[in-house]
Parts: sequence; C-alpha cells; structure tokens
Amino acid sequence: MNTVFRVALLSVLVLSMAACTKKTKQVEPEPQPYTPPVADTTPVNDGKYSPEDLDTDSCLRQRVVYFDFDQDSLKPEFTAIINCHAKYLRDRPSARITLEGNADERGSREYNHALGERRGNAVASALASGSQVNVVSYGEERPVCTSSTDSCWGQNRRVEIVYTAR
Repeated sequence: MNTVFRVALLSVLVLSMAACTKKTKQVEPEPQPYTPPVADTTPVNDGKYSPEDLDTDSCLRQRVVYFDFDQDSLKPEFTAIINCHAKYLRDRPSARITLEGNADERGSREYNHALGERRGNAVASALASGSQVNVVSYGEERPVCTSSTDSCWGQNRRVEIVYTAR
C-alpha cells in the first residue's frame, strides 16, 4: 500500500505543478514606418584593374623581379607578380611598360648588357602583352647596391617594371 500511496502522491504533485505554469502573452512588434530602400552608389567592380590599382594593389606595387646568378629564367616566386601585371595590361590596353633589365658587376660590360636584355625579354614573354612592352637593358650601369657582396649582387640582378602609360 505504501507504493500505491507514493505513486498517487507523486502524480498529484506533478499535475499540480503543471497546472501552476504561467501562460505568456505574445506581444506583437509595433509596425515600423516604411522607409524606401537606399540606392547603392558604390561603383560596380567588374574585376578589372584601374590605374589607381597600381598604387593600391599589393601585387601591382611589387615591380621588381630578381634573378639567380648568370640566369635569365624566372623564379617561381615571381609568377604571381608577373600574372598581376599581365592581367593589368590585358584590362588596360592603353597601358605601356618598360622592362629595365639589370645585372651585377661581375662579367664584362657587353655580357652584362646582353644578360640584362635576356632577363627583360624573359619577363616580357611571361607577360605576353606584345606592343605594350618595351625592353631596355642597363647591364651593370644602374646598381641598387654598390658593395661587392653576394647579397648586394643579388639586389642588382633584376628587372624593374616601369609604367610609362597607365
């Protein structure tokens, strides 16, 4: 009998607790006054570069391609930079660039001049922009660094991308 009494008491307690729950009244939100949508005045980005991007885009601001000693082949780490400039030239048919090939002081003047030109032509062929590109070689005549160290020579083995028309 004790168990029946306990079950009955428990049932009464559960029913009384269920009966005591409060019912909440749902409040509807106040209607907001109508405001017409604001027209979007931001320019449409069609994915094409503009002349302003030459100064703001981090990829286009990188305008120096470095080479290994006595080499005129592009290093893989400069592929992204070349691709950015190639896209800019495709997007802007009126743009013109000059590729300035340079070499370090080692080697003869004539050899370094030819090497600078080969380096400029390597970048030009990677850009594949034909008439928009002019290649100039300065050989060893325009060093960035004048010390006779490996790190300094590495800075002088380069092609600089110079925009002559944006």
